[in-house]
Amino acid sequence: QVQLVESGGGLVQAGGSLRLSCAASGRTFDKYAMGWFRQAPGKGREFVAAITWSGDTYYADSVKGRFTISRDNAKNTVYLQMNSLKPEDTAVYYCNTVHPGSGLATGSWGQGTQVTVSS
Repeated sequence: QVQLVESGGGLVQAGGSLRLSCAASGRTFDKYAMGWFRQAPGKGREFVAAITWSGDTYYADSVKGRFTISRDNAKNTVYLQMNSLKPEDTAVYYCNTVHPGSGLATGSWGQGTQVTVSS
């Protein structure tokens, strides 16, 4: 079981950028596909991006071209670079292990990190 801690959230103006980090424990981190999800106020949790163990990436249409997911297996960390942020990106962001075929989360949820984009 991989344990995850998200960080890097904050308050940013529309058009700005943030970089989220997700630090994972466990020696088998590099065997997992990893994903980012978000939950806006009053809405369900939704898929944002995923990266396989080999580096293939997948994105929700709403963030394609603005967000970039990456991973550093030596540091047991996955990142989400978010550019051209919009108010509708405001949410709590979570990382998790994902099933590589479906993109569905497979692990336990952490506390997440709050991202607030002001207009």
